[in-house]
Amino acid sequence: MQPSGHRLRDVEHHPLLTENDSYDSASSSASEADTADRVWFIRDGCGMVCAVITWLLVVYADFVVTFVMLLPSKDFWYSVVNGVIFNCLAVLALSSHLRTMLTDPGAVPKGNATKEHMESLQLKPGEVIYKCPKCCCIKPERAHHCSICKRCIRKMDHHCPWVNNCVGEQNQRFFVLFTMYIALSSVHALILCGLQFISCVRGQWTECSGFSPPITVVLLIFLCLEGLLFFTFTAVMFSTQIHSICNDETEIERLKSEKPTWERRLRWEGMKSVFGGPPSLLWMNPFVGFRFRRLQARPRKGGPEFSV
Repeated sequence: MQPSGHRLRDVEHHPLLTENDSYDSASSSASEADTADRVWFIRDGCGMVCAVITWLLVVYADFVVTFVMLLPSKDFWYSVVNGVIFNCLAVLALSSHLRTMLTDPGAVPKGNATKEHMESLQLKPGEVIYKCPKCCCIKPERAHHCSICKRCIRKMDHHCPWVNNCVGEQNQRFFVLFTMYIALSSVHALILCGLQFISCVRGQWTECSGFSPPITVVLLIFLCLEGLLFFTFTAVMFSTQIHSICNDETEIERLKSEKPTWERRLRWEGMKSVFGGPPSLLWMNPFVGFRFRRLQARPRKGGPEFSV
């Protein structure tokens, strides 16, 4: 029993950090207070490669749609309308990807399991709290430790290498928007590919594209495969995310069959808590809350996250 009347639990039964421990609570507090002015970024090789691949595939799709299918078309309004729609979806998808990747998912401050911090919590006698032995922090309810981010993340759903970040409390809405816009742009690209094939067959591949028929066929087939794969993956992820939000249950909690000890926010209440406010078009906007952050280099201290 701790002097303050509460109990501390962790997996490895580590004691609380004291004033003589190596962790500097003062410097950590200053660092955490400055986090809002920095951009969150995870330095993970696999995640960065996957993020670059995602961008390259979207750029490739935009190239084929614009330069292979729309610009050679003789129908001016067909090209303009579809070009605007597809490029808007692509911009919204990539913007949502950036917001997901560069937004702090809800990381718990490192090393806050100090006696001073414990006393400031004003815990009730006999109340049990949990400490993560890996990042030496007091774990809030529903927080889980990510071995890639090397941080405890509040309401962590999963770590996604395609966005090079965890999906958690603060960036889940952007991940949902990313999957939705990728799925919509994939459907649009597949429809355009079908119409382009029909047009090329009818015209005997003479004036359907500025490229030679063999190159056009290869480009369209690859885009169709990409669209099918992207749509299947993102549609499944989008539906599982909406299901999790409406049931107020993360993927980790579902897989571990954790019994809820919190007051659930079901359906619209869950959607409002993630997207913020009542239903509106702002839910679809990945730029909500965006502001330019100042650039600031920071020494690398034990962990793959990086702030600029």
